[in-house]
Amino acid sequence: MAVRSELRPGAVSSGSKESPAIQVADLAKRYGSIDAVRGVSFAVKKGELFAFLGPNGAGKTTTINMLCTLALPSSGGATVAGFDIAGQARQVRRHIGLVFQNYTLDPQLTAEENLRFHAVLYRIPRHEVSARMERVLNLVDLLDRKSSRVSTFSGGMIRRLEIARALLHMPRVLFLDEPTVGLDPQTRSRMWQDVLHMRKEDVTIFLTTHYLDEAENADRIAIMDHGEIVACDTPAALKAAVGADAVDLVTADDTVARDSLAQCGYDAHIIGGGVRVYVADGERSVSGLVAGSDVEIQQLRVHRPTLDDVFMHFTGRDIRAEGGGLSAQEQQARTVAAGRH
Repeated sequence: MAVRSELRPGAVSSGSKESPAIQVADLAKRYGSIDAVRGVSFAVKKGELFAFLGPNGAGKTTTINMLCTLALPSSGGATVAGFDIAGQARQVRRHIGLVFQNYTLDPQLTAEENLRFHAVLYRIPRHEVSARMERVLNLVDLLDRKSSRVSTFSGGMIRRLEIARALLHMPRVLFLDEPTVGLDPQTRSRMWQDVLHMRKEDVTIFLTTHYLDEAENADRIAIMDHGEIVACDTPAALKAAVGADAVDLVTADDTVARDSLAQCGYDAHIIGGGVRVYVADGERSVSGLVAGSDVEIQQLRVHRPTLDDVFMHFTGRDIRAEGGGLSAQEQQARTVAAGRH
């Protein structure tokens, strides 16, 4: 059973009297009988790197689409950069940058031509375009490729150019929707260097991801599951909320081991490739776990709480077990939505 958060999902750290960059209140999105987002509330401070962590299909992209005025809420509301997403959509769009999951650049144009087209759309004064282009291309280390066609770029270079384009009109808030999906580990690391460098640009960054290591970079993380925010705080505070050590067991029969340990009073869960047990003191609990498992234990490892443990604690399952595709709920919701256009 999922354990619901005792932390306040909408909380912004005390001590800041500035109005938030993003303020969300009871935001919901329904497609027919499908609840894609179920009344979420949270706030993001100016200059913060804020992450939505959750499996694909949890409602992260639907939430971003509403905040970016690409989808109308079914109920609730939000402001972005001080503007209402429903009543002031045009103003919202002028103050945000958005990098989608899928590539949206024209591959037959050069990097410079793609950026100049974006400058026209956002009515950037002509005398400012060249200087702005140089600044954003420098930021993502692509200035030397500005005359190259995008069709010659690697996936990582395309993603970095999309970030440069999103920053060209100097947005107050930058939305990154699963920006590293499909990239190899080395390219992911390089792109994250660019993202972290952007924090010096006084831009609020709102990121969605299902990668635990990426969420570690955030100032605060909101864990989203089945359209709801189940916890929201700093990475350190979320780990502290778990409190217990985790002991991972590889057994001859994980189901039997989990059930036997549960009967002995242990907090045991099946994860990918074994059983995870949460205990107050991992090392001192080893002998009791071995005795209570009722099956052969082939491997055993004790570790302090991680974000993987946090996700398990608040949702009752392992994020890595969710796979890479859309959930059945989101697939149905998208089918319903497509039928309306």
